[in-house]
Amino acid sequence: MNPKYKILTFLLATAALAGCKKFVDIKTQGQLVPNQTINYRYLLNNTSNFETVANLSDFASSDINLNDAAQQTALSGSLNYNYFVASYTWQPVIYPLGSNIEQDANWIRLYNNVLNCNTIINELPGSDGAQADKDALTAEALVHRADTYLNLVNTYAKPYNAATAGNDLGVPLILLQTLSQKLNRASVQEVYNQIISDLTKALPALPETQAYNTLPSKASAYGELARCYLMMNDYANAGKYADEALKLRSTLNDLSTITTVSSANYPRRITDPEILLSKVPVNSSLNFFPTVLKPSDEWFNLLGTKDQRYALFTTPAATISSSLTGRVYTKERAIGETRNEGPSVPEMMLIRAEAYARANDATNAMIWVNNLRIKRFKTADYTPLTATDANDALNKVIDERRREFFGISLRWWDMRRLNNQTNFQRTYTRVFNGTTYTLAPNSSRYVFPIAEYFRSLNPELEPNP
Repeated sequence: MNPKYKILTFLLATAALAGCKKFVDIKTQGQLVPNQTINYRYLLNNTSNFETVANLSDFASSDINLNDAAQQTALSGSLNYNYFVASYTWQPVIYPLGSNIEQDANWIRLYNNVLNCNTIINELPGSDGAQADKDALTAEALVHRADTYLNLVNTYAKPYNAATAGNDLGVPLILLQTLSQKLNRASVQEVYNQIISDLTKALPALPETQAYNTLPSKASAYGELARCYLMMNDYANAGKYADEALKLRSTLNDLSTITTVSSANYPRRITDPEILLSKVPVNSSLNFFPTVLKPSDEWFNLLGTKDQRYALFTTPAATISSSLTGRVYTKERAIGETRNEGPSVPEMMLIRAEAYARANDATNAMIWVNNLRIKRFKTADYTPLTATDANDALNKVIDERRREFFGISLRWWDMRRLNNQTNFQRTYTRVFNGTTYTLAPNSSRYVFPIAEYFRSLNPELEPNP
């Protein structure tokens, strides 16, 4: 086979075995009849095929500071943590060719998601069932595919820039399930166009709500559109779709009356009213030493000790390991749930706030920020934030995003999209095992490399700088 058409290892040997095989098994189980529309419902209910998103962005965030020598030594002592360390230190190579871990699990799992979505989108029209059911199931698959491509393009491609997006390398757009096809990278603009197209097509057939947050709804699609347009710096549309999402779901978890958070008093991820669409990262657990995340001093100063997110979601590090100092972030450990990376009510509120700030409306921007913050403090400790002008309001919105979204990809995505805006440009540094690493404005390290393993099999996969 011509190398340009090799995708057996890249996609099929990993994704098809995990995705298509499950679909085949479903079609032949017990009393299920092949080619029936209901089979695709069962495939979508297998959330492990659709819920996974990338985790590299979680570790690259400036809000993390793993400064204890014991933790650095432990992370360096096993090749299993190489991707963690390499992304934390913004390395040009994350998965070295020839190493014992040379395949990027993020890339594999995300394209596995794509393949499973394509199975549904391409095969459903020919199945036997009611058209309304086909439309609804196709819509769910379109939302999952859009979310996956939004993750891919914000992991392995440059941040969106309207002036260059038509030429900037995105990721391969695989929309049909075939055994061989070119894997040249579509442009960033083409990928974003596909995301918007998938979500727009999905909306009419989606229910307003679903029984579980793992299943896409109209609120999910609106939330994905709001997130997508924010990454494109299209603040008017971001605000518009955040509004639409909030019309359907606007409930916040009230932390003001909680003394100690646990699985007993905090909702499960699949039914959490704050979550519009549940998404969990590859290799998700950060509950134990040495992968537990330690927030930076800057983040703690930004949060303050009166904030319930400090009291409930951070813990003295010694409770995790006697080798650690300071405090670590333990929300997942406390509530017994993997962190959600999908769109949420707090995210929509802060997108709405940013849209107002970008439109020079500081008053409404702060109203939305404070609508969130009032649920994050005990009543006696809460004081509304104010802004002197729209620029001050924008700074406060971004600060609130940092407080609310610690440990998930959104902080890294914000660093990427704000990197071209002078008032947010910064040079970041961190020290790991005695070496200082620097992330300068406009650095190529804001883009994660595609693993050399995949490029060696598919040379048409152009490298990132």
